[in-house]
Amino acid sequence: MKTEALIACEFKISRTFDAPRDLVWKAFTEPERLMHWWGPAGFTMLSAKVELTPDGVFHYGMKSPDGIVMWGKWTYWEIVPPEKLVTIVSFSDESGGITIHPWNPDWPREMISTMTLVEEGGRTTITITAIPYNGSETEIATFNASHDSMEQGFSGTLGQLTTYLASAPKEGS
Repeated sequence: MKTEALIACEFKISRTFDAPRDLVWKAFTEPERLMHWWGPAGFTMLSAKVELTPDGVFHYGMKSPDGIVMWGKWTYWEIVPPEKLVTIVSFSDESGGITIHPWNPDWPREMISTMTLVEEGGRTTITITAIPYNGSETEIATFNASHDSMEQGFSGTLGQLTTYLASAPKEGS
């Protein structure tokens, strides 16, 4: 009897912002801008460092509403300003080492995330996809079962981005 490997189902979310693509790109790639909006609703950003180069990282720390400090990082694989970012996303420790999810030990250690930005009429649509990278069957199953909660988390984060973009400093600011 042949056993089929568990296949990860890609997570995908899209949002359209009333802002030009260059500004949305900067919101995702400049640490001083990320500090204003990145993370789940109710979390406070503590640190954001960005090295926007292939194999560079976005490393950040944040505090949950109940005081838990957590860290995360993106390792940049592909950077096509202002159109596309491909990253390896993981939870991390303060020094940037990969760690387990603080609330779910079965969560994938790493995920490939692709974000595309398309501008039309001064509005920008971003599409973000994610899939486990080198995930175990347990991690893939956990990821596949978590799309609703991922949608909820991203919706809160992207809602904060909407608010930020409404008052964000424009070009040259």
